[in-house]
Amino acid sequence: MKLTVIDEPNLEFGAGARHVDPRHGITDYGPADATNTAVRTIRAGIVGTPAAIDGLRRWLDRCRRPIEAKDSRLGHLYVPFPGFDTSAGFHSTLIWDSRLERPIRERDLKRLVGLKAQDAVTAALDLYLAELELLDEEPGCDVILVARPDELAERPTREADPEAPWKKAPLPEPVDDFRALLKARAMRFSRPIQIIRRTTWDPSYKPVATEKPRLQDEATRAWNLHTALYYKSGGVPWRLPRDPSDLTSCYVGVTFYRSGDNTTLETSVAQVFNQRGDGVIVRGAPAKVSRHDRQPHLSRQDAQTLLTEALARYRGEHRTLPARVVLHKTSSYTPDEIAGFHAAVNDADIDTLELLWLPASDPVRLFRSTNHPPLRGTMLSLDDRRHLLYTRGSVPFYGTYPGMYIPTPLPFRLVETESSPEHLAEELLALTKMNWNQTQLDGRLPITLRTADRVGEILRHLGPHDRPQGRYAFYM
Repeated sequence: MKLTVIDEPNLEFGAGARHVDPRHGITDYGPADATNTAVRTIRAGIVGTPAAIDGLRRWLDRCRRPIEAKDSRLGHLYVPFPGFDTSAGFHSTLIWDSRLERPIRERDLKRLVGLKAQDAVTAALDLYLAELELLDEEPGCDVILVARPDELAERPTREADPEAPWKKAPLPEPVDDFRALLKARAMRFSRPIQIIRRTTWDPSYKPVATEKPRLQDEATRAWNLHTALYYKSGGVPWRLPRDPSDLTSCYVGVTFYRSGDNTTLETSVAQVFNQRGDGVIVRGAPAKVSRHDRQPHLSRQDAQTLLTEALARYRGEHRTLPARVVLHKTSSYTPDEIAGFHAAVNDADIDTLELLWLPASDPVRLFRSTNHPPLRGTMLSLDDRRHLLYTRGSVPFYGTYPGMYIPTPLPFRLVETESSPEHLAEELLALTKMNWNQTQLDGRLPITLRTADRVGEILRHLGPHDRPQGRYAFYM
């Protein structure tokens, strides 16, 4: 056994400046793609009831000015929002246009009350998609804000099998997820959407729910929403730093999800991210669950095709291929899969391929003789191949453990690698920070796998001949 503590990785912001924390970095240096003269104007469309459009616009206009941080002794954890204005922070501004507002009548949404859950979701989808269709014909729109209807109940949570996370217990009633279905149906439109709950802009609203949602403080809500809007409109809030001597790396996540008809056939999906944080979504071939290890696997040809298509999409986006591919997979590797992945990188003349298996869990835990859990970045090496990394834990920069529950480590196993375990762990730790939906630095999963469930929940609603959007912004 060996215990190592990995330093908190830096992120890169405006003018190449670096900081460990997204919010401090943007406040001090601006976003990674900022220049001395460029100002990003984001033209936002809105779909919702007249009251929701008015309330959301008023709150976003308020967010043009600074918002004080939550009153706390943890000054590094709770950070003031600098205001979404051309003179500070993101150095950007939101532009409103009445032509980009699509109101939905209150009485139409009131009809959802009393319907069966599935019927209510279907009716709500029809209302929202009709307005999104009209908005798609309007020029000069970068991103669309969708005010989620208050009348629609939240989808019940399904528990996953920790030994087989692609398997989930069936719902007591077949209720589809409004968010996933709307994003799937909106794939045919040209702009990404951002679905927003009323509690984001109206903290006085008390949703009817069996469990009271945990509401973030106003500054944190502003940070998270505006970071997502900045990225979805084409911006780069922050990126992974790269030393000129480092190989250009591409990180690929391969995971599995159930098809829309809930058959036993598993389907693979790859998420490709480069060091800038740009994501490309690629849907792979069906996978089969092995009788030997009860895990889904690809055939040799399907593994080769999946990575070949992923690299082709990467080249189409970035006009070049990487020198190194790091593959994160949620199931173990078979000899056929390894041969298929190698064939893909050999055909592309890529120098280095590194294969990591990230299981769902591991029974080993660490405990500290203090009031706080192990430090984020703590790595336990059980042998040459089996490692555990605490991507959540006590954060020295914050001066606390910012979580609510006892953190569990992220297990990773080396299958075929050339880099040291410490270097691969540092990359995993850095990739947990490439999440545009939140600005706290301690995500648990690397971005390659973090969105796997949500992407799968969206792709499962597409038909075999439907072409999914390639940009990660459409799945956030």
